[in-house]
Amino acid sequence: MIDKIDTAILAQLQEDAGISVADIASRVNLSQNACWRRIRRLEEEGVILRRVALLDPAKLEAGMTVFVSVRTAEHSAAWLDEFARAVSAMPEVVEFYRMAGEIDYLLKIRVADIKAYDRVYKRLIDRVRLVDVSAAFAMEEIKNSTAIPLPGENGR
Repeated sequence: MIDKIDTAILAQLQEDAGISVADIASRVNLSQNACWRRIRRLEEEGVILRRVALLDPAKLEAGMTVFVSVRTAEHSAAWLDEFARAVSAMPEVVEFYRMAGEIDYLLKIRVADIKAYDRVYKRLIDRVRLVDVSAAFAMEEIKNSTAIPLPGENGR
């Protein structure tokens, strides 16, 4: 059960995972030990999956975002396993979803430019049989957040 204090702790960690336990405790009006125990419990329960550093993609030759829609004629578990292994082995693919509707799979890819995307595309179609692959190139990033909406935020 996530209470208001847990939610406050999670909000602090989503904003800056490098913040000290002492600073979090102060901000949520807990002792440092009580705050640390709550964070450990949230980690053990799988609410906190991991803590990471967010990097600037433009400074690392990955400033272009490409959304790739994939349709396939194959829907067997063996094919999906092969496809998932091929996609998971591509570091440029930063998100990968199985979809409902017209599109079977959606990939979010981070690359330097169109030539880099073309190399990824060729590796992808070389590894698995696909019916249709369609790419949409993001022109401008308007909102990008890693934060999950928390209970009690904005009327939730």
